[in-house]
Amino acid sequence: MIKCYALILLLCCLGATAQNKQLLYNFTAIPQSTMVNPGADLKQNSHIGIPVLSGVSANFGSTGFSAYDLFADNSTSFNDKLRNTINRVSSKDRVLLNEQVEILSAAFKVGRWEQQNYLSLGIYQEFDFVSFVPKDPAILALYGNSTYLGKRFDLSHLNAQAELLSVFHLGFRKKVSNKLILGARGKIYSSIAHARTTRNSGYILTEDNGSPNFYDQTIDANVTLNSAGASQYFDDDNQGYTTNNILKKALFGGNLGLGLDIGATYYPKKNIQLTASLLDMGFIHYAKEVKNYTYKGFYKYNGLNPNFTGPSTSGSTYDEFKSAVVYDSTTTKYNSLRPIKFNASYQYSYHGKNDDACNCSSDADNYRNAIGAQLFFQTLPKAPTAALTGFYQHSVSNSFQWKATYTIDAYSYTNLGLGIAGNLGRLNAYILADNLLELRDIAKTNAFSLQFGFNIILKERTTFY
Repeated sequence: MIKCYALILLLCCLGATAQNKQLLYNFTAIPQSTMVNPGADLKQNSHIGIPVLSGVSANFGSTGFSAYDLFADNSTSFNDKLRNTINRVSSKDRVLLNEQVEILSAAFKVGRWEQQNYLSLGIYQEFDFVSFVPKDPAILALYGNSTYLGKRFDLSHLNAQAELLSVFHLGFRKKVSNKLILGARGKIYSSIAHARTTRNSGYILTEDNGSPNFYDQTIDANVTLNSAGASQYFDDDNQGYTTNNILKKALFGGNLGLGLDIGATYYPKKNIQLTASLLDMGFIHYAKEVKNYTYKGFYKYNGLNPNFTGPSTSGSTYDEFKSAVVYDSTTTKYNSLRPIKFNASYQYSYHGKNDDACNCSSDADNYRNAIGAQLFFQTLPKAPTAALTGFYQHSVSNSFQWKATYTIDAYSYTNLGLGIAGNLGRLNAYILADNLLELRDIAKTNAFSLQFGFNIILKERTTFY
């Protein structure tokens, strides 16, 4: 049973790469590139996304171990694989998972045609999961404390957060001048379910006090699990939490919050482009269906090794322990910040599409090739994550472009990605995938992401007032 618990602690950490959409970022042949930079210099005109299919993305991976480490078909027993994996990982290893589906998406040119003003709106569903590996609790669950006398099992290793939500957004993008484009997007979050256990502290310590079979045991616990809209789905008598209930929460019936995205594109020269964006600067206030679990207190015991998990313990040790380290549940409201993402890029474009020597436009559309670099940061509950990407982009024609990337991050140093986008009449389609080298053996993959979508491009002169 202890080994099963240790396995669950590890498997809950099989997650994904951060929300770094390096292939989508500044790939302006794709309308959805404005979702990672509201101020992107979009190549497309007004568009309407095909419902549910305009933007679908999934990212997965982990640092420290992969599925192969636990389930490889070799001569090593599963128990040994589990022990080796727990011994190898550290509490700094982290895992993330992100899934996103656009329900509705559209962008329209507004005002006079020459003003280059665009209004965008849409709804998307998102699932986020982030966890640092609970190294010490996993060791304690697998080995117990008898072979770890004098070791403090750090409870701060319990650090995870998950959320399922829908997002309603409205944005505006303006070409301020031939050199500068600015954009902003407001968001309303409607959380369906949320759970987090962060900022925990305390330890469990067992020491040999010199007497045979007698130990000094100390438990100092300050552990909290916050949840909103989540605990009900796990109740044995759950009857009413059906699909209709989930839809209601997704459509402004859940716990609500506000957010803001901002972005910019700047051309210091006609073939040099600088971009930056800040995404999900916001919060969610949890006031509905809240249930918080706390485990707090200090207890020190001297004597024979007791069992703190049941009343069968001799004497009054169990009652003393329950009184000292108290388990409680509350319905106190709380807030949670969204994980903020920062992007920045430099791009150099070359080889003009026209044969004449003059490219009089100040944007990147007049060039067939571009190279550059992108920097990405994302806040996490314990420590931020970062990635650096180099990219090459090529326009085969006005209707077909592709982009290749090489990314260095905490998950891989060999992450090669490829994305293609094209127009067939009014239909815009794209597909993006990274970490392609590891697809030869998916079980050993530490990170992989896939994105695709379809949009309808409106006529060039379509303008809404």
